[in-house]
Amino acid sequence: MTSFTRWVLGHRLVVVLAWVVIAVAAFASVGPAVDALSDEFELPGRESSDAANLIEQRYGNGGPRVSGPLVPVVQLPEGTTVDSPGVRDQIGEAFRAVGDAIPGSRSADFASTGDRVFVSEDGRTTYGVVYFPAAQVAFEPAGEAIDQARAAAAGVSVEGAPVLITGLDVLATGDDESAGPSVLAETLIGGLGALIVLAFVFGSTMAFVPLLMAAIAIPTTFLALWPLAEVTEVSVVVQFLISLIGLGVAIDYSLLIVMRWREEVAAGRDRDDAVVATMEHAGRAVIFSGLAVAIGLLSLVVLPVPFLRSIGYGGMLIPVISTLVAVTLLPVVLATVGPRLDRWGFRRRTSNAGGGWVPWGRFVVRRRWIVGAVALLILLLLFIPVFGFSTGTPRADALASSGEGRTAVDALTDSGIGPGVLAPYEVAVTGGDPAAVRDAAAGVAGVRGAIAPDDARWRVGDTAIVNVFPLEEDSASTVAGVRDAVGDLPGEPLVGGIVAGNVDFNDAVYGNFVWVVLVILAVTFILLARVFRSLLLPLKAVVFNILSIGAVWGFMVVFWQNGHGSGLLFDIEPTGALTVWVPLMVFAFLYGLSMDYEVFILSRMREEYDRDGSTDRAVVAGLARTGRLVTAGSLILFLAFVALSATPGTDIKVFATALAIGILLDATVVRSMLLPAFVAVLGRWNWWLPVWAARILRVEPSLPPPERRGDTPLGLDPAPVAPATPATATE
Repeated sequence: MTSFTRWVLGHRLVVVLAWVVIAVAAFASVGPAVDALSDEFELPGRESSDAANLIEQRYGNGGPRVSGPLVPVVQLPEGTTVDSPGVRDQIGEAFRAVGDAIPGSRSADFASTGDRVFVSEDGRTTYGVVYFPAAQVAFEPAGEAIDQARAAAAGVSVEGAPVLITGLDVLATGDDESAGPSVLAETLIGGLGALIVLAFVFGSTMAFVPLLMAAIAIPTTFLALWPLAEVTEVSVVVQFLISLIGLGVAIDYSLLIVMRWREEVAAGRDRDDAVVATMEHAGRAVIFSGLAVAIGLLSLVVLPVPFLRSIGYGGMLIPVISTLVAVTLLPVVLATVGPRLDRWGFRRRTSNAGGGWVPWGRFVVRRRWIVGAVALLILLLLFIPVFGFSTGTPRADALASSGEGRTAVDALTDSGIGPGVLAPYEVAVTGGDPAAVRDAAAGVAGVRGAIAPDDARWRVGDTAIVNVFPLEEDSASTVAGVRDAVGDLPGEPLVGGIVAGNVDFNDAVYGNFVWVVLVILAVTFILLARVFRSLLLPLKAVVFNILSIGAVWGFMVVFWQNGHGSGLLFDIEPTGALTVWVPLMVFAFLYGLSMDYEVFILSRMREEYDRDGSTDRAVVAGLARTGRLVTAGSLILFLAFVALSATPGTDIKVFATALAIGILLDATVVRSMLLPAFVAVLGRWNWWLPVWAARILRVEPSLPPPERRGDTPLGLDPAPVAPATPATATE
């Protein structure tokens, strides 16, 4: 690392010019890179995906990108039913107007089919289904079809009753025309919060340096992603990963390096030597942290789902690019304008500002068993609800607390129809009898009824579409029952739809998720064992990360799935289930971000232990030197995710609040309590690496001498800490 840093500093002009050229190209590439991303969410080889593809290809609407049809609803006045004179004709005209307003749509209702599945028992409430072209559906629900349907329904009524438009897309979007802040807006909000925090941390114009590194790293990641997205499908989810994780990771890496550079400058080193010493320790920690984060995201390639695999290899670029910026451009900035930037400010904070963590570190060391037990108890209490964890389609009334869409859902519920009709199963029938499929599906327990319209919009060539309306919103047993009932019929009936897709997704992803976890644990353990030259430190790192993420999942179950808090804070009903992609994304985000802090803290503790052989002092000094870094980095991300939770969609609220709680929990309970307490408990055994393990890892064995106690104070010397001796864990 020393040779590389000296080469960078010796060619600083070349490095700066290269990054200027890259930055210009990077900013120009963001738009094309985003346009090249794919919003396909297919499950190859799964029945729901095959059904969706057939429907989209033959009919041009519905299909794999649709979370459900638009559902127009009418609740007639007291004393009027669908059988009242002239009412059926009015219903037909009203619902036809909604369907005709959306070019290429496919619709059905009571007037067009005569089927009572569309009518409540008292005859006053009726609904229809309108499937719209997949081309109008983006990753963020909402789109032109919803606006067209609302505009058509606005001037229409049935016996004076309005036509209300609802559906899963409508509920998820809310009444706002916008689905919330764009990726750019969210990044800017996060950047503003970061600037405020960094200004407090540094008290000088040095606060702009980490933001500058992030401003270069994020577009450069899009530049690297662009050719990848052109040759293979990369999910649109990656743009959120790059923007939010990229912001956090780039700032974290810069914070670690800048704060260590301040220490080296305070110790009396000149400009270049201070940068070289910084990169020898903090730079190595950044490299290993970047590798750990990249491996954590790359492990998603184990899952047999293309869009998740693309998130893995697309997301891997984030820590790689952030690391590259941190070890090339940042050293040049520090060696040239760094001292000047650090002098300009309203209240410059010194390198010893971390001394405020010393009292806490001493308390943890002296009460290690109590602190560790309390932290472990907090995590275990949050972890327990994970055993009630359920993924699927959230309840319709949890997707929106007000608005036209929610009013329509309440009308369906109060009339006895229920919100299950918002997510009908779409059975694609090839070469068989649609009427037989309809009758078989309608007889399954949990099914309200089924339809097999015979007009040209529902039958093309030798194919037909049968809609099955479930009583419940999300029932794997009902999907299985329908598949069993129609599976032996002539032809090839394929059961699809959002609920069937969720069932298949759960089976494909969560059935294989254990392999993802095992790959992450194994690779991370090996990497960290090399970094720390220890067997117990990496074991604690991976166990604590899994435990903390499990605690966040438990929070999601309690707060959102069971509704203990979502109603009070967001006025949202219990979701009953977590949308299938949310827990996976929470895992990918949090594992990568929390591993950053793990590497930063343990690297410094290892360095301090190698200095004088005292684990207790290493714990106190490690917390003191990294506590402010972890606090600042976690606060920046916490504020960004809190801002994200203000978006209208419930799924995004669940995702954002889980990340916010995860970052807060990780920075407080795990990194400030559990980790230092257990390092203090294990003492000299933290640093144990037997000869056989060292031979496998190709590093020097670590057989620590008896722990030194009493001759080293549990704190930091008043003077700046001198540079560490060459025998550090990161060498």
